[in-house]
Amino acid sequence: MTMGAPGRAIAFDARGDILLEQFRREVRGVAATLPAAPYAINLCEDRYRFLVAFCAAASRGQVTLLPSSRAAAVVDEVLAAHPGSYCLGDQPLDPVPPHYTCLPPQLPQLDGGPLDIAADALVAIGFTSGSTGQPSANRKHWSSFRRSTAQNLAALADLLDRHGSTHVVATVPPQHMYGMEMSVLLPLLGPVAVHGARPFFPQDVARALAEAITPPLLVTTPVHLRALLESGIGLPPLAGIVSATAPLPAELAQAAEVRFGCEVREVFGSTETCVFARRRTAVETAWTLLPGVRLAPQPDGTAVHAPHLDHPVVLADLVELCADGRFELRGRNADLLEIAGKRASLADLTRKLLAVPGVVDGVVLQLDARDGAGVRRIAALAVAPGLDAAAILAALRRQVDPVFLPRRLRCVDTLPRNDTGKLPRHALLALLEG
Repeated sequence: MTMGAPGRAIAFDARGDILLEQFRREVRGVAATLPAAPYAINLCEDRYRFLVAFCAAASRGQVTLLPSSRAAAVVDEVLAAHPGSYCLGDQPLDPVPPHYTCLPPQLPQLDGGPLDIAADALVAIGFTSGSTGQPSANRKHWSSFRRSTAQNLAALADLLDRHGSTHVVATVPPQHMYGMEMSVLLPLLGPVAVHGARPFFPQDVARALAEAITPPLLVTTPVHLRALLESGIGLPPLAGIVSATAPLPAELAQAAEVRFGCEVREVFGSTETCVFARRRTAVETAWTLLPGVRLAPQPDGTAVHAPHLDHPVVLADLVELCADGRFELRGRNADLLEIAGKRASLADLTRKLLAVPGVVDGVVLQLDARDGAGVRRIAALAVAPGLDAAAILAALRRQVDPVFLPRRLRCVDTLPRNDTGKLPRHALLALLEG
């Protein structure tokens, strides 16, 4: 279940390192207190406690469920779809989820033999964010996690400490598959120690990074990276920055590299596939596939073949293969629009919206309903203090073909981004109609 000598660090915080030997005792101790059940929803806020709870559940043969959100309604849906499941957390919650087990402030410890998980054991089910529709469930076996983690370690090898343990600080939740890969599986299976917190505000991120005893690796998202830059806060020397969950603009990557003096490495993947490609966005547009990965473009997307996947997974992303084996993204199948014989993409329309002076956040989407002509019209939400919808539309008219102008544009105080900065479609539609 865990790699390395008992004396290596698996986690750290302001009090110092937490060693693997203590972690193993606490996994056994917590496992002995868990109820008998087939599934557990891990709601732990503290990343170290999430690690303990995940391994404790796996050692009992329980599958960890990873909802796309910890909102009560989402958790209730996952519970209902998995009879016999319970919730496991590390703090009092209001409202209290059904069948809730809360870890004590002092984790119990228990000595014992090795902690092993069968290679074919189903250990997790991750749910997509729902940014393009209904969330879908994706089953993850331990052997698949081990293989994908070996790929990630190889992809990050030049950013990791070659002679000791690399400290990692992550702003993404462990319940998200990107957070699971980079802040749970890396410390379990590689020479990595992860900070127990999930810092959100720039000053919290800076404080967590300063608690690492060697230059740490920051695992984050474009939303958090932009907030760090705009805050003007100083950071300690970093081993590197890893970004995912949303496209990283090249200018943002370039600014971060200059400000923080390290490489910004963007990784590409999904809940369905885990990470399978990487690039240095400040200087590259093409992506490099991880070892053993192969892509097969299709009319409706791209099939991903990888050693950690039991069968090819088709994503909606459209790619163009390069002669050197790399690839470039050409949008998503669901983003492509065709109206009145003209074509555009939602991603490009969103970029044009964000380029309007005064717009600090925004998104363009296509509505589900069709109008009298059978066309699914375009709508938009914008965060633009000091501007109204008419002013924004006037600016867009200079950039956008009239058939792709939003028929409905609403100015709002904030967009309903989730923990990783994504925008669930159902939340956007509710806000648009609100």
